[in-house]
Amino acid sequence: MKGLKLLTIFTLFTLFLAACGSDKANEGGKDKQTIKVGTSPGPYSELFKDAIQPILEDEGYKVELTDFTELLQADIALDEGSIDLNVDQHTAYYENFNKEKGAHLTKLTPIPTVPAGIFPGRKTSLDDVAEGDVIGIPKDPSNAARAYALLQKAELIKLKDGVELVKATKNDIEENKYNLEIREMDSAQIPRAMNDLDYGVIPGSIVYSSGLDASTTLLQEDILKDLELVAVVDEKNKDTNWAKAVKAAYESDEFKAYMKEHNKDDYWFIPEEIR
Repeated sequence: MKGLKLLTIFTLFTLFLAACGSDKANEGGKDKQTIKVGTSPGPYSELFKDAIQPILEDEGYKVELTDFTELLQADIALDEGSIDLNVDQHTAYYENFNKEKGAHLTKLTPIPTVPAGIFPGRKTSLDDVAEGDVIGIPKDPSNAARAYALLQKAELIKLKDGVELVKATKNDIEENKYNLEIREMDSAQIPRAMNDLDYGVIPGSIVYSSGLDASTTLLQEDILKDLELVAVVDEKNKDTNWAKAVKAAYESDEFKAYMKEHNKDDYWFIPEEIR
């Protein structure tokens, strides 16, 4: 009898461990029901919370949010597996992260993007551009490149022929006919410095976080494909059911209806794949 009891206890304990192991595997596997999202201050995380999270929750998923003040830290967490998803970056950013860190982040789908724009500082019209005007632009490489592309669109500078616009730098300027002083600055500082600038090129996320009126932009960028915002995961998770659910939520009729209602004055650029 004593041996039978020990055998029964051992069997139950083994089954318990197996069940725990199964739950653990499911927690991080293809069919898990909790999606851990790394969020950052700005319009993209807010859009996810307001429009995508409810869709996922209606389908039975639990969404856990972790706030990051720096996108780099969110990507490190994504690479390490402590979060599953981020929606605050474009392709050029995560590809640069992959290159520098040896990571394997990838996109699920493009998502709505707030364009960068040229905003008025001491001057209120691009018709007033004059010799030696001062223009503030972001200093980080991907946003600096989009700023140079936008200044070329405004016909304020000319870049060298054949330059890849997503990689443009100040060294690629071939012509600066107004001898503009182009100051590369931290993006978040540009709105605060507008009294000392004639114009500022400001990314959409900074327009949002600084409370600028997006309708005051003098000229918006033509968003290059690599600068569209994307939902990003670790490559090994791309084909999981929960990742497919995120992609489907951005492509859903419910989300299209939300954007139709909330995209006043074309604040958001909506990629073709999710229109």
